[in-house]
Amino acid sequence: MTAVMNGAPIGVFDSGVGGLSVLREIRNALPKENLIYVADSGFAPYGDRPSKFIQQRAETIVEFCGSVDAKAIVVACNTATAVTIQTLRSRFTFPIIAIEPAIKPAAEITRSGVIGILATSQTLSSESFSHLVEKYGKGMQVLLQPCPGLVEQVEKAELDGPKTEALVVRYVAPLLDRGADTIVLGCTHFPFLSSMIRSVAGPSVSLIDPAVAVARELQRRLKTSELLSLNGSLGTEQFFTSGAPDKVQPVVGQLWVKNVEVCSLPSALSAF
Repeated sequence: MTAVMNGAPIGVFDSGVGGLSVLREIRNALPKENLIYVADSGFAPYGDRPSKFIQQRAETIVEFCGSVDAKAIVVACNTATAVTIQTLRSRFTFPIIAIEPAIKPAAEITRSGVIGILATSQTLSSESFSHLVEKYGKGMQVLLQPCPGLVEQVEKAELDGPKTEALVVRYVAPLLDRGADTIVLGCTHFPFLSSMIRSVAGPSVSLIDPAVAVARELQRRLKTSELLSLNGSLGTEQFFTSGAPDKVQPVVGQLWVKNVEVCSLPSALSAF
């Protein structure tokens, strides 16, 4: 039974394609693991959705991952973490690792004491985010910057161009004006815009992406639970979406930098 569990896949989900930035780090850290990625694109973005709706979607997707025998789940969505993580961990028994805005490492490296957080409105208004700021942001000035429209640009794989650049400037410039020298990418979509954000922010500003830490924590949890893959070969990736696969597939392929097949979630879980 243990050998079967060792070979079972890891489920990773996000409101859309942003969590591929986390999947990338998981693949780098755990090359032998089989991975299942669920993009809830039919209901993206989560940022301005009601909490009850996000909770329902998260539970539904985790149930799907459980139905295909996932041995662990990664919540690759800051908004879903903020709204659902406590309920998910109380309801499901397998390890659940979740991403959250990296305020602690930002506080450790800032020189000016001013930290900017780029995230969705839902993440920034959540109770769990307030607790993070209270715990790790003492003595710091933590600037909250909601970024409406930016997730949608990544969902369309429009990673450059005037519209995307205008949004990045709109959201990053106020943080710089107030002295931020460290910017936290508080949404998994935003690492795909890191080159543009760096260009706007300048070389003296540090960007923090927590995806590497998530992959490291997943590796630790699997090792502790003796669930690391025993396969001698490289792991595989499977991609699912609640949206229209013909629209999601080229975006996933571009961001994953590989030709991929994106399958529909079961019809009861999809928007189409």
